[in-house]
Amino acid sequence: MTLPALALRDLGGASDLPLLVLGPSLGTSTILWETTAPLLRDRFHLVAWDLPGHGDSVPAASPFTVAELADAVAAAVDGPFFYAGVSLGGATGLELLLRHADRVRAAAIIASGAQLGDPAGWHDRAAQVRSQSTSSVIVASAGRWFAPESVARHPDLTGRLLHALQDADDESYALCCEALAAYDVRDRLGRVAAPVMAVWGRHDGVAPEAKAAEIAAGVTHGRIAVIEGAAHLPPAEQPEATAAIIADFVGRATEGTVS
Repeated sequence: MTLPALALRDLGGASDLPLLVLGPSLGTSTILWETTAPLLRDRFHLVAWDLPGHGDSVPAASPFTVAELADAVAAAVDGPFFYAGVSLGGATGLELLLRHADRVRAAAIIASGAQLGDPAGWHDRAAQVRSQSTSSVIVASAGRWFAPESVARHPDLTGRLLHALQDADDESYALCCEALAAYDVRDRLGRVAAPVMAVWGRHDGVAPEAKAAEIAAGVTHGRIAVIEGAAHLPPAEQPEATAAIIADFVGRATEGTVS
């Protein structure tokens, strides 16, 4: 099995601090974490990764599953680590918890779910991008990604995120859609033993409260948190709130006080 090739980006923090691996949402890149990372550097060594054909990662050479993305992340970093991932990055986090339980100390699963969307819808989007490019999904993605005030609050970063979507490799984006169409770990959540924080944005129509609650209820040690003023990309929309939830949760997980 050839794993997807994932580019890593060091976002700061001393190398002797606990490692926190940061995962992206479909269509974005490591820039999703740029405003949240400075708020966490005093607590963690931060490493973010790009999806195949996104950001600095090379295009995918063949189809892959979300489980294979998780295996690729585990292969790319050393030692035990904490994890935080958004949307597809969050789904990858759940697969990491299931497939590499000895490596992941705790995980924040943000704007994600144990299953996401409708398989037919994912296949339709894959076909659209293959025929019309990622440019054809920019308007719809902007509507899903950002809460009403987010673009006004963060015009530069939201604009760069939409450019990252436009720049993503069309075939790799389509393969990500097909990976999400096949993704469903709902019947395996009970096997997750590490602490999990399921986070949702108040305005998120893709992964609303019910998705986060399902994760928190299904795993052994799960909690739930909401980020006000955010939709599907909380690290870009509400970096302070996102960083505070991650830091508090990981602190509790380290102390063994997550229940």
